[in-house]
Order: sequence, then C-alpha cells, then structure tokens
Amino acid sequence: LFFFVCFVYCWRYFQAQLWTLNQTYEESMRLLGETNAAVEMHNHGGCAMDFSGIDIGLVKSAIQHAQGGQPVDGSEAMATVALLLYAETLQYNLKSAIKEDAEWYQRFMPLSVTILELVISRSVVKLVQQLIDEDGSVKDSASSALKHSRDQVRLLESKLYQLMNSLVQNKMSETSILVRCALLEEKTCEGQLQSPEICLFCSGSGGESIIEPLSAVPLNDELQQAKALVAKAEADVLLKISEKMRVDIGDIEKLLNKTIELDVINARATYSLSFGGTCPDLFLAETKDGDLAIDMLLGNRNARAGRTLYIPKAYHPLLLQQHRQKLRKARKDVTNATSEIRRRNQGEIMNQNEETNINLSSFEMLVAVTKLEQSPPIPVDIFVAQKTRVLVITGPNTGGKTLYLKTIGLAAVMAKSGLYVLSSEPVKIPWFDSVLADIGDEQSLSQSLSTFSGHLRQINEILKHSTSKTLVLLDEVCS
Repeated sequence: LFFFVCFVYCWRYFQAQLWTLNQTYEESMRLLGETNAAVEMHNHGGCAMDFSGIDIGLVKSAIQHAQGGQPVDGSEAMATVALLLYAETLQYNLKSAIKEDAEWYQRFMPLSVTILELVISRSVVKLVQQLIDEDGSVKDSASSALKHSRDQVRLLESKLYQLMNSLVQNKMSETSILVRCALLEEKTCEGQLQSPEICLFCSGSGGESIIEPLSAVPLNDELQQAKALVAKAEADVLLKISEKMRVDIGDIEKLLNKTIELDVINARATYSLSFGGTCPDLFLAETKDGDLAIDMLLGNRNARAGRTLYIPKAYHPLLLQQHRQKLRKARKDVTNATSEIRRRNQGEIMNQNEETNINLSSFEMLVAVTKLEQSPPIPVDIFVAQKTRVLVITGPNTGGKTLYLKTIGLAAVMAKSGLYVLSSEPVKIPWFDSVLADIGDEQSLSQSLSTFSGHLRQINEILKHSTSKTLVLLDEVCS
C-alpha cells in the first residue's frame, strides 16, 4: 500500500510536470542530484524522510488565520507543531549521521544544507503544547478563566440532571402523562403536563410536545451563559497562539514550503527505489555543423560509448505498476483462501465435495500467482548509435512498437524531471529540450480525411517547435 500511494503521488506529480517540461539542463541535473541525495538518505535508514504524519492543509490554514489575525483552530495548531517537531527530528537524525561519519554530509548534498538551514520555532511548540491537548482541544489549564467557566458548566449540568431526575421521580403517578425528554438547542427539557412548564416545541403529527419545567429555566439560562464564557475563553487562548505564530510566521511559512519541496524530492526517490530504477547518465548534446556531437564523458571501453541512447532492459512504468498490482492481489487472495480453509477445518465439518472445491480453488490461486511471478512485463532494449538521427521501428501488429515508443518518451521525460529511469542497468540518455509525440491507435486503410488531416496538422506543429535537441515520436506514420 505504501509503494502504491507513493506511486500514485509521484505519477500525479509527473503528469502535472509533463505540461511544464521547461527545465534547463542545469535544472534537470539539480533535480537528479536531489533525488540521488534522497535515495542515499533512504539507504542510510536513520535519515529516511517520511512526511505522512504532517497535514499540509491544516498548516496552511493555520498560517492564513495567523496572518489575518484570526484565532487558529486547535487541530491547526497541533498540525503546525507536528511540522515543527518533525523538522527538528530530521535535523537531529542528519546531525547524528554526520557526527557518526562526516562523509554523509556530502552524500546527502544538496539536501544536507536545506535540512540544516530549517528554522524551528521552539517557542511556538512550547506554547501550543502547554495550551492544546493532543486531540486539538484546549486544555483546562490553558487559562484560569477557561477552567472556571468549564467547572461552572459541569456543575450546572450536574444540577440540571439532578433536577430532572427529581421531577420525574417525585411527580410520576398513574394519572400523569410523562412528556418525552429531549435536548433542544443545548437546553435540557423534561417534565410532566401536570407541572408548570414552558412549551418549547409542539409536534403537529403525533401531538407530542417538548417542554421545559419552569424550575429548570434559571439553570438552563445560566448554563448557556457559562458555555458562552467557555467559548470566549477558548477563543482567547487560540488567539494567543495565533499571535505567537504571527511573530514567527515568516519562518513557519518558509519551513512549510521547504517541507513540500522535500516531500516532492522524497516522492521521486521513493518511486525510483520501489520500482528498481537507475539514475540516468544525463548529458547535453552539442550542435556542430548541423549534427549531434556527443560529449563523451565515459571511456571507449564502456559499452555505452558511441551511443546517443543506451537504455538496456527498460520498462514502461504503468505496465510494471499494473503487474505489481495484479501480483499483490493474487497473493492476497491466496492468503485469504488459506485463512478460510484453516477456519473451516477448526470450526466446521465439511463434506468431501466442499473440501475438494476449496482445495481446488486454493490450488488455482497458487497457480495464478506462480504464472504472474514467472511472466513479468518484458523489458525492451533501447540502443541508438551516436550519428543516428532517425530510427524506424517495424514489425507485426501487437508486436510492441507503440509500447517501445512510449517507453523511450517516458524515459526521456522522467530523466529530465529528476526521476530514475526504470531500467535494470546503467542508462545513458541525452537531455532533450522537448519530447513531442503523435501517438494514437492504429488507423485502418479506410480512415477518414479528417483524421488524416489531423495527423498532418499535428506533425506540422511538431516540425515548427522541434530543434536539434528534440525527441520526436511518431506512431503509424506511414498510414
């Protein structure tokens, strides 16, 4: 479930980035450096980042209330404390790792600097913990006025319930008619028709009435006044927290923004690790005499030398995700079936046919799991020579040509966005300024002119926007 949530988070972020892929080469390298640092923090163990306990929405709301001079909510205050305390814990873990081995500082760069520069407002943490309970309610001890008002409310409620019980017990007789008890607008109402009372509500359907005995009126009014004082005292306490936050609002807001950045970086790293990705060797192609001259950063002995694209055993991200989901579900079905067999063996007597059917069903599930384990998605090898400018992929229908194109495009976009490429071996890929594609379903020979014209317009737009550093993907171009 954790990996699935991280996948969904990363994939939504990735989809959003597809429409704004305007990173420069330097920005892409920075993103990859951040992802590498987060991966190192995961591998270290003690410095792994986990922001699941922080409610970003509540913290944002607290900041808005504090900036506007309004009282924060108790849950907002506690969410802010959770953010501050986690940042403090993250700093402590990082400092401990560096103290253990100074080399970790460089291995976690540039995140080391980002985390160590976080400003934690201890005074806000201390104040909130003094005044607010863990469930977000204001503590009785937050102020003397609040404690006095709450004590008064409890006392008045006790007196009212005692009065109601007394009225019902003392005045109940065979000839009397007991009126239904109810709570109406925070007022305790109970009594009998034969005693003096005020009718608060009369039902037109069943003739029922909700009444308030006259003897309860003063107590009820006093109770409402006491509850109003409680609400005011609580608001005063929450306003005090809001004013304290406003003093450090710049640091808190900056901490929130940095936390969101770290969360995105951590999501990229978690996704890359969970699917076994590889950090791409992203290089910048230079234009020379109209051709691509690759800046060869590696020696000639390396298998990647002389390649514009070198992506061995690459997977399409969604195919890999779907396979894992199916495998997870199949394994869960087997576990549930096994548990059911044990339960029935212990508590029920089954006839031979029932037992055979259950065992057969369980066996079929095991076979399904085995098949899934033995038939993972087939990776593709993407090797493009240095001087190759156009690559044409041919083959029969349902042979995987479109999937191959999409895998190349996604690998390029993922590398540019700071994500690892889903390949089981080291990857070399150029930085593309754009990835432009015209990929759709196969078209029959009887396709309409409008579809044909649409493809022409799409390709014409691609030609207008493409450069020597653009990756262009065209599916079924000959049709």
